[in-house]
Amino acid sequence: MESFETLAVRTQAQRSNYQEHSVPLYLTSSFVFDDADEMAAVFSDEKTGYQYSRYNNPNVDEFCAKMARLEGAEAGYAYASGMGAIFSTLMALLNAGDHIISCASIFGATHVLFNNTLKRWNITTSFFDINSPQDIEKLLRPTTKILYAESPTNPGCDLLDLEQLAEIAHQHNLLFVVDNCFATPYIQQPIRFGTDIVLHSATKLLDGQGRVLGGVVVGSQELINKIYLFSRGIGATLSPFNAWVLSKSLETLAVRVEKQSENALKIAEFLEQQPEIERVTYPFLPSHPKFELAKRQMRTGGNMVACEIKGGLKAGKQFLNSLKMCSITANLGDTRTIVVHPASTTHCKLTKEELTAGGITQGTIRVSAGLENVNDIIADLKQAIHGE
Repeated sequence: MESFETLAVRTQAQRSNYQEHSVPLYLTSSFVFDDADEMAAVFSDEKTGYQYSRYNNPNVDEFCAKMARLEGAEAGYAYASGMGAIFSTLMALLNAGDHIISCASIFGATHVLFNNTLKRWNITTSFFDINSPQDIEKLLRPTTKILYAESPTNPGCDLLDLEQLAEIAHQHNLLFVVDNCFATPYIQQPIRFGTDIVLHSATKLLDGQGRVLGGVVVGSQELINKIYLFSRGIGATLSPFNAWVLSKSLETLAVRVEKQSENALKIAEFLEQQPEIERVTYPFLPSHPKFELAKRQMRTGGNMVACEIKGGLKAGKQFLNSLKMCSITANLGDTRTIVVHPASTTHCKLTKEELTAGGITQGTIRVSAGLENVNDIIADLKQAIHGE
């Protein structure tokens, strides 16, 4: 039972004495014990067992186990949001004064975390251009502990060679951490290429229907134990209800992402033919500068498309304002197609220099392909582009 689809459907929590076919919700804050000695043994970690849902819960454990298996990892831990997963993971693995090297093209909130929040603990970050990974070694310090990357990148849909970065990281005794949100484990499994830790905002494609918030981290048992012991004490735990929703969502991840990827490719091909569009970036477009890497590293191109509309900020906003069906909202990976102008929204806290380094211009548009009929999606994009 090693195929992705089967693992996603058949990895389940142990059945109760009711022999349910579908795993039920375990909406309980705590769990009871037969006697004081058993309770003491569980709390002191002498015996495994459920004690308090901030520590562990059957629904959360099922989601984590499923994600670990789908990513090819040993273990996982889940959080109330994707940013909760990123922050908690970094804080569990770093000490005051440590240093991170990250690609410049990352999610806006992660950029703010690196440039602002972590500096309170004197944890600093240096950024390298995604097209110049050879510069990583120039950024190394004695305090460097983590190499951080996204691939595909947010919002530009550019790619990094994960195997190459893993080799650089391990050569210098760094932990290699990858945000796999855009790809999902269905499209790529970074651990296969040498990644140590994989992160997700489960709010996005893992849920896939815009219902709940969640985050998850997977990796080796040793690293996850360290992250777990830190994280259970700060209270950023995923709720049992959201874990139940997300675990159910994973059962349909493969079919959803396949269809969304199919739609995204057709959208990208359409946009590439429009004279009003300067450039289209989609991993499985032959025009993508790293097309061969995409074919080697990814199963499909994913559901995210980036493009550059002529006319900058004014044209970008006019395009969004002209949409009739596609949603304008702060999310991605939904069943509904979503269109965003990153420079004025998701990445608006970045400076002009940071936007440029991340490949984001005032004309950059990010499209998250949904599950509507692709002809309807394209018709809406077409009329918005041409002002029909």
